Amino acid sequence: MAFNDLLLQLGGVGRFQKIQVTLVILPVILMASHNTLQNFTAAIPTHHCRPPANTNLSEDGDLEAWLPRDGQGRPESCLLFTSPQRGPPFPNGTETNGTGATEPCPHGWIYDNSTFPSTIVTEWDLVCSHRALRQLAQSLYMMGVLFGAMIFGCLADRLGRRRVLIFNYLQTAVSGTCAAFAPNFPVYCAFRLLSGMSLAGIVLNCMTLNVEWMPIHTRAYVGTLTGYTYSLGQFLLAGVAYAVPHWRYLQLLVSVPFFAFFIYSWFFIESARWYASSGRLDLTLRNLQRVAWINGKQEEGANLSMEALQASLQKELTTGKSQASALELLRCPALRHLFLCLSMLWFATSFAYYGLVMDLQGFGVSIYLIQVIFGAVDLPAKLVSFLVINNVGRRPAQMASLLLAGICILINGVVPQDKSIVRTSLAVLGKGCLASSFNCVFLYTGEVYPTMIRQTGLGMGSTLARVGSIVSPLVSMTAELYPSVPLFIYGAVPVAASAAVALLPETLGQPLPDTVQDVENRRRGKTRKQQEELQKQMVPLQASAQVKN
Repeated sequence: MAFNDLLLQLGGVGRFQKIQVTLVILPVILMASHNTLQNFTAAIPTHHCRPPANTNLSEDGDLEAWLPRDGQGRPESCLLFTSPQRGPPFPNGTETNGTGATEPCPHGWIYDNSTFPSTIVTEWDLVCSHRALRQLAQSLYMMGVLFGAMIFGCLADRLGRRRVLIFNYLQTAVSGTCAAFAPNFPVYCAFRLLSGMSLAGIVLNCMTLNVEWMPIHTRAYVGTLTGYTYSLGQFLLAGVAYAVPHWRYLQLLVSVPFFAFFIYSWFFIESARWYASSGRLDLTLRNLQRVAWINGKQEEGANLSMEALQASLQKELTTGKSQASALELLRCPALRHLFLCLSMLWFATSFAYYGLVMDLQGFGVSIYLIQVIFGAVDLPAKLVSFLVINNVGRRPAQMASLLLAGICILINGVVPQDKSIVRTSLAVLGKGCLASSFNCVFLYTGEVYPTMIRQTGLGMGSTLARVGSIVSPLVSMTAELYPSVPLFIYGAVPVAASAAVALLPETLGQPLPDTVQDVENRRRGKTRKQQEELQKQMVPLQASAQVKN
C-alpha cells in the first residue's frame, strides 16, 4: 500500500482531492439525464389517423365519422374508415357505427400536442407499424454504451484517464448537439449511439480517476457520492423536461454543458498511479509534487525524490507486471464460477432496471411526477442498502434486493391497468430495490475477485449490464402479444438470478484476495475444514471397531 501512504503524506483528502472529485463528478448529473432522456424526447402522445386531405368535414361529417372505435368506445389509433360511417349514435353523441371497411392510416396521423409539443415520435411518425423503431433507438444508445465501455476502458489503460475523459466530454457535446439537429431518424440514432459510447467512457474514467487519487478509507464515500449525484440528475431531468417539452431543445440543453466540462477538464491532473504503472516515474513524481503544493504540503512534496519514489513503489510495480488476463475468468475454475454467477446478477439488475425506468408512460400518472418519484426512492433505498451491506452481509443484501424487486414487478403484471396508484407504488418499490442491487453488486464484484484481475472482472460485469440494458427495450415489444408479458419477463429474470447469490461467498469482514491462488486456497480451505470434521466423526467409530475385535 505504498502509494496510499504517499497520498496520506501529501494531504490525504486535501484541497486538490476535494476540487477535482467535485469537478469530475459534476457531469454525472447530466449523464443520468442522457440515460433516460428518451422517456421525454420519445414520448407517445394521444394520436389518431388523419382523414384524406380533400375531405370536407363540414359536408362529410365530423372527424369521428372517419375513426373506428375499439372495444371500449375509444378512437382507434392506427385505423381509418375508407369512407365516413353513419349509424346509431354512440353514448358520446357521435353518429358512427364503425361497421365499414378500414385501412391503416394512409394519410398520416394527428397528434395531441398539449403535453408534448414535439417528440421524435410525432416528427418521424414512430407509431403503429413503426412503433418498434422507438425502442430500437434506445437499444442503439445502450449498444453505444456497451461499445464505449469496451473501447474507452482499454484506451484509458493505454493513453491515460485524463486524455480519454477530455475526449469523451467533447464527443458527448458534439454528438448530443448534432442529435438535436438530426434531419431524419437514422441520423438521430447514429448520434445517439455515439453519445452512449462517450458517456460510458465518462462514467468509467470518472470513477477510476477519482478512486486513484483518494486514500483507501475514503473510496467507499466517493462511490456513494457518485451514486447520489446520479440520483440528483434524475430529479433535474424531470424539471428540465417539464420546462422544455420540445425534444430538440431538451436534447440540446442536456448536451451543450459538456462543452464547458470539456474546457475545464484540461485542468485535471492525470492519475499518478497510472503513470507509475506505465513506468513513467518522472511524471509520477511531478504530479505528486503538484498535488502536495495544492494541498499545502510543499515541504513533503519537496522531500520526494526519484530514488525514494522508486523504492516506495517497487512492490506495486512488481505486482502490476503480473496482471492476469481476461481469459483467466474462463480458464480458472474458481474464477469461472465467480464470473458466471456475477454475470447473472449484473445482467438481471440492469435488464429489470431499464425495463422499469424506460416505460414511465405505462403507469397512468404524470410522466414528470413519476420521474421525480423514481429519483426520490433512490435516496432511502441506497441508505438502507448501505446499512444492510455493512451490518448483515453482502449476500443477504444482494439476494433480498433482487428477489424483492422481481416480486414487485411480477405482482404489477397482474394488477389491473386502472389501479394506477397501486401499480406506481409497486414500480417505485421495485426500482428502489434494483438501485440497491446496483450498489451491492458493484461492491460485491470488487471484493470476490482477486486484486490482479479485479478491474477486468468489474469491466466484464459492466459489459453484461450493458447487454441487459440493450435487450430490455426490445422486450417491451412483447406487449403486442399481451400487455403484461414484458412485466412478467422483467420480474422473472431477477427472481431467477437471485438464486445465483447462494453460490457466492460472503465477503463481509473478509480480507480481499490478491491473486487467483488466493481464491483457489479459499475453496480448498473450506474443503479441508469439511474433511477435518469428517475425520473427527470417524475417530469414535474406529475406536469402537477395535474394541469389538
